[in-house]
Amino acid sequence: MIKSFKQTFLSLDLQSPRWSSAETKAKDYELRQYETAKWVSTVIRGETQKEAMRQGFWKLFHYIQGKNEKEMKIDMTVPVTCLVKSGCTDFKISFFVPFEHQECPPQPTDSDVFIEERKAAALFVRSFGGFASPEKYAEEAEALARTLRNRGQPFHEDFFYTAGYDSPFKLFNRHNEVWYFKK
Repeated sequence: MIKSFKQTFLSLDLQSPRWSSAETKAKDYELRQYETAKWVSTVIRGETQKEAMRQGFWKLFHYIQGKNEKEMKIDMTVPVTCLVKSGCTDFKISFFVPFEHQECPPQPTDSDVFIEERKAAALFVRSFGGFASPEKYAEEAEALARTLRNRGQPFHEDFFYTAGYDSPFKLFNRHNEVWYFKK
């Protein structure tokens, strides 16, 4: 518990999905090519995004603390993502499954938690610092969408992901992202 607690709340040496830069980084965004990977996820329905993130985080944290078929503790990873769909109050919260469990992750015992495989994809990514609220994520997503439209870059406009890399206890040099999938 201590190792995972420290990793979770201090953001120390955490694994993240593999990606490569698909093109030269623009001033306000970059295009990344992410590899296929498994994620553990839960969908929170009918709540605000902030409350969905809180509830979803704790459901997934219980999974990595051993609430799975193998009763196995799993290291925390980054980022914590949240799927945001236009006009929808369902939010999918996800943790990346560590590399040592990618092939055969322990199955969740909570029926609201599931393993999903995200196929390789090209993502437009906008990074920003500070403490990210749902409003800040929406503002950054809109700025990215506007930039992509202005540059004629085709992307899926009906949803985006938020990606948080830091614990709430990290005060400086925070890193957050918004992601749009390239068409």
